[in-house]
Amino acid sequence: MTHAEDALTDVVREEWRRLVALLLTQFRRLDLVEDALGDAVEAASRTWPADGVPANPQAWLMTAARRRVLDRLRTEEVARRKEPLLLLDAEQHEEGVRTMADAGSLVEDDVLRLVLMCAHPALAPEAASALSLRLVLGVPTADIARLFLVPEPTMAARITRAKKRIVGAGIPFAVPDADVLPERLEVVAQTAYLTFTAGYSPGTGPDLLRAHQSGEAIRLVRVVLGLRPDEPALVALLALMLLQHSRRDARVGDGRLVLLADQDRTRWHHDEIAEATRLLTRPQLAGPLTPLAASYVLQARIAAEHATAPSAQETRWDRVVRLYDLLLQVAPTPSARLARAVAVAEQHGPAAGLDALEGLDVPQSHRPAAVRAELLSRAGDVDAARAAYDQAIAACRNEVETAFLVAQRDALPTR
Repeated sequence: MTHAEDALTDVVREEWRRLVALLLTQFRRLDLVEDALGDAVEAASRTWPADGVPANPQAWLMTAARRRVLDRLRTEEVARRKEPLLLLDAEQHEEGVRTMADAGSLVEDDVLRLVLMCAHPALAPEAASALSLRLVLGVPTADIARLFLVPEPTMAARITRAKKRIVGAGIPFAVPDADVLPERLEVVAQTAYLTFTAGYSPGTGPDLLRAHQSGEAIRLVRVVLGLRPDEPALVALLALMLLQHSRRDARVGDGRLVLLADQDRTRWHHDEIAEATRLLTRPQLAGPLTPLAASYVLQARIAAEHATAPSAQETRWDRVVRLYDLLLQVAPTPSARLARAVAVAEQHGPAAGLDALEGLDVPQSHRPAAVRAELLSRAGDVDAARAAYDQAIAACRNEVETAFLVAQRDALPTR
């Protein structure tokens, strides 16, 4: 990539959320803001290579996007002279700033404001999370589709409908008061969870992990936990994220995927593991829990078994399997069933793992085929393993994972 392309990639990754928040604070028009920022990024991709990267790239994008919003508002005003003027005058803008300042006593974080807006009751929880992932947190639509196990065109249509619903319902860019905030927390938590997953295990692209994205999800949970410190779902979710995130530096070696069993545990962030294990002792997690909180607690306890085992060989797979059995009672998801099959194989052997996989089919994911291929290889069924690797490779959209699967397939013995 050129210097201009790198600079644009960096500013979009680091400043997109802030730019969206600033523009929404001023104009309160989700449809215009997102389109305008997209236009500004497209303009930058054309002009920066020729003219050079501006001294303040984010200010350049902000100015370009703001001009596009104003142009669109003027066009709308001309076309609809009999309707109220959409362009905010100075007095209206100052009133909006005062309103946001008042709300800021409750929530001051721009990203959380946007996620809370998307979590409005007018949107279904899944639509709210999907919209937040795309608009606020910059997760590619293809990765969102894989998180929800649906085709990419289906997810693109859902996000479009969600945006239209926000605009059509006149949902304001404003922070709910204290009475409304708790009922939106589960959507916020699920959005953070999915954002972390998209960063920890991207479905597409050249990166095995996007640590900045996972880190942003952790930051968001910390912000919400600061507002609701006794929420069990948030306590458990933070513990889960920290345990998974603690392994980030050991998961890739020389650009290649390193399996959990082969990771250098001295490279794990043991301070994060210690914080997470302390969180799991909090009294909030001992009482009756909502299904969402219970699922986070169980996933965190599974992650803790891995994080606190002295070595891969000393992992208590019996405990891991029992925890997955409980998790499947609370949240019977395909990913939980797949992970349980891996744990069963570690405890009882590849044949038992293959039995646990029986009937599991996730069309939008390569992972069931990849796990099946590994277990078939361990069981000595080389031809079936090769066919399963071919299936996984064809479905995989992550370059690092694809390279790993190809290497595993090519290492199978030939006959």
